[in-house]
Amino acid sequence: MTTPTDTTDDETTDETTILTFMCVRNAGRSQMATAFAERERDRRGLGDRVEIRTGGTAPADSVHDVVVEALAEVGLDANGRTPREISDASLAESDFVATMGCSTLELDDVDTDDWDLEDPGERPIEAVREIRDEVERRVVAVFDERFGAFDGE
Repeated sequence: MTTPTDTTDDETTDETTILTFMCVRNAGRSQMATAFAERERDRRGLGDRVEIRTGGTAPADSVHDVVVEALAEVGLDANGRTPREISDASLAESDFVATMGCSTLELDDVDTDDWDLEDPGERPIEAVREIRDEVERRVVAVFDERFGAFDGE
């Protein structure tokens, strides 16, 4: 266990926050959310404070090609990402869990939010871009809410 360090705002800064993004197949929306969350964590210098998890209840064999393409358009590399299963224990350890419009998940003491988003798997790239942009907006909002608005590049 770590000892909290006081900052000028009297907030503790050394506790790890676990953010989890999940959907059924872990091949589209949750992979996009994870990529944006990793970017936000790095841009904000929160590497020591934020752990990002992703998974699905019935993982696909691979991330949707159209999702890889849509993320590449905004400079995020999803090549090599593999859908994985998420355990109940991993979800219960989380501070925040976003599901992607496919869950009735209820966890005690875990902040959950169901993002009602279309599955990008079989959609044309134009539709996937819209889903991608909405996922990005929501991920940034989660970081703003939990860690304050980002004011730098």
